[in-house]
Parts: sequence; structure tokens; C-alpha cells
Amino acid sequence: MISNADWQKTNVTNLIRYVPKGTLYARVRVCGKLKKKSLKTTKISVAKLRLADFVKAELRKAGSRARIGEGKMVFQDCLDTYVARLEGNAALKPRSKQYRHERIKALLKSWSGLAEKDVSKISKDDCLRWAGAYAENTSPSNYNNTVDSLRLILKIAKEEGLIYDNPAEEIKKKRPKQKILELPSNEQFQKLLGAVTQKRVRYSEYCVELIKFLAFGGFRLGEAIRICWADCDFEKKEILVRGDELTGTKNGLVRRVPMIPEMENLLSSIRQNRGIESNSSLIMRVKKCRGALASACRKESIKRLTHHDLRHFFATRCIESNVDILTVSKWLGHKDGGALALKTYGHLRDQHSREMAQMVSFFPKPLSSIHPTSV
Repeated sequence: MISNADWQKTNVTNLIRYVPKGTLYARVRVCGKLKKKSLKTTKISVAKLRLADFVKAELRKAGSRARIGEGKMVFQDCLDTYVARLEGNAALKPRSKQYRHERIKALLKSWSGLAEKDVSKISKDDCLRWAGAYAENTSPSNYNNTVDSLRLILKIAKEEGLIYDNPAEEIKKKRPKQKILELPSNEQFQKLLGAVTQKRVRYSEYCVELIKFLAFGGFRLGEAIRICWADCDFEKKEILVRGDELTGTKNGLVRRVPMIPEMENLLSSIRQNRGIESNSSLIMRVKKCRGALASACRKESIKRLTHHDLRHFFATRCIESNVDILTVSKWLGHKDGGALALKTYGHLRDQHSREMAQMVSFFPKPLSSIHPTSV
């Protein structure tokens, strides 16, 4: 229990300090109810800004509750509830929450006056007009996710009984364009590595290691730069890719990726060149190689490659080497049973299927004519 002696007034109204830790708190009475919240700072200047935001948010919530009680609700009221649910969703990773906030910002920017619009006055035609204009200036992915945000926000008004149908349900999604993979051949990849090596700039050696590490393991960049020696099991010939809520795998799962021969050779070479390193040491010494990749691609007249293209390169080589798509999907860390891999790399399987079909025959091939050797 916190005694009164633990709390100290400041010269700022509604701002108090928790003495044992020095943390500043907002202490505000809204509609007769006392609200108190940590502002997570010890600095008055920062606390004043956060206090203003806190008071504004509490007053808006109070206004929202009053309007709902009167059977009225503006879009901002629904948005506040949606944001509260979003922040309280422990299943979502921080980056996913950040992306949804970006979609909300894009929605409000692209629909003038939406925040203060009465939700009961938002019609299907309003939603369709906004969608038609917004679709012209954004990618299918951003468009579809912004539409989803609008639907979820308006769903709250439906839950409160303020609207009968969700007007955003009539909006059609845009079909994402299938990316055509243009990846280097094995010969081009060797030339690319040579171009990065020959450049002889700072960290070029480490850039080559990262390029190979991504291509030989199929890792996402964020995964690759966090793999340490303790994650490499040379006896089982596999690499552990750890799930981490903040910075690890995309879906938060742990997976094991086998070391292909080139990966095993790469890791052995790195250990030999560096000497003794602790098991907690990170294997990669650079966190990106975007510039080195772009420069090498220009020099060798190869289509520009990204870090993620090297992940595609790994998957492509695996499938071309007759590894089944379900296994490749597992190595990549997909949890959809191979659906995404099949969609992305299915054309490779089809090509392999056609080649294999030429080996099937119901009748023996005719023997070639034998010409006796003249004696």
C-alpha cells in the first residue's frame, strides 16, 4: 500500500511525483471520477506533454460515453475503442500494431472530416467514394489493410446498436499483383559475390558473408543478424532460428533450418578466420548490405536484388534441387502448410513436373538400328 508520504505535489496542476522512484503521474478528476496514470518519465518537461495528451484522451472518452448514452457516436469515438482494443491485444507484435496505426493515420488523412462525422450518417456510398479515390494512390496491400481498419472501426458502432449494417462491408478488396521473381543464375550469383569482394571497401568481407548467409539459409534479414554461434549445431547440421516477441521471427515461432553444404562451409570458414569467439557472439558483423548488393548488381548487369530476394533465391534453389514445397515452406518458417510457398514458387514445381513427365512412357522406346561393324 502506498502512503501519502510517497507522493509529492509539483508546480504543475494534475501532476504528482512518486517519490521512491521519482516517476511522474497524471492525477485528474473527470466527470467526478479520479483518474491516475504513470507518465513513465521523471522529467517535468516530458511529463507536461504526456499529461496534456492523457487529459485530452480522458475528456474524449467521457464525451464518447455521454454521446453513446444519448444514442450518438462520432467516428473518433469508435476509433478510440478500436485503438484501446488494439493496444490490449497481446497476440499482436509491436510492428503489427505500428502498421495498423499507420493505416489509421492514412485513413484519416485520405477522408477529410471523418473523425468528427456521426457514424449513423456514414453511408455505403460515402465508403465507396472514399475507397475509389484512395485505391488510385496506394498499393493493393496498404489499400486492403486500410479497408480492414475502416470495417473494424465501424463494426464497433454496430456492436453498440447505433447502425444496423456496416457500410464499409460493400468495399471490394484489390487483388495483389503477383511479384514476378527475377533471380540470378548460379553463375551470376558467383559473379555478384566476386564484385562485392573486389570492391575492397570497408566491411566488404562482412557484406559477402551476410549475402551468403541469407542465400544459403533463407532467413529474413531480422532473423539472420541475430543468430549467434550457440544457435548453430554442427553435429546435427542445423541452425536454430528463435522466435522473439520484439525482434525475432516474423510469426514468433522457433524453427530449425538445416545446414546445406555451402552453409556449413561458410560457417566453418568464418570461425577459422576469426579465431575463438564466445557462443553468444553474433555471427554476422553487419546488419545490412543493401548498398553492396546494389553496386554489384549494377556492375554485373543483374536485376537489382534486395535482402529478401536472397530468401527467394534460397527457396528457388531448394525447389530446383527437388526439395518438396512443404519442406521448403517449413524451412522458411511459414505456418500455412505451404500455401504461400506454393503461390510464390509453384511455377517452379510445374516446370519440374513437365520435365519429369517426359520420363514417363507406356511403351518401350524403339531400339536404334544396329549397323554391324565391317570386318
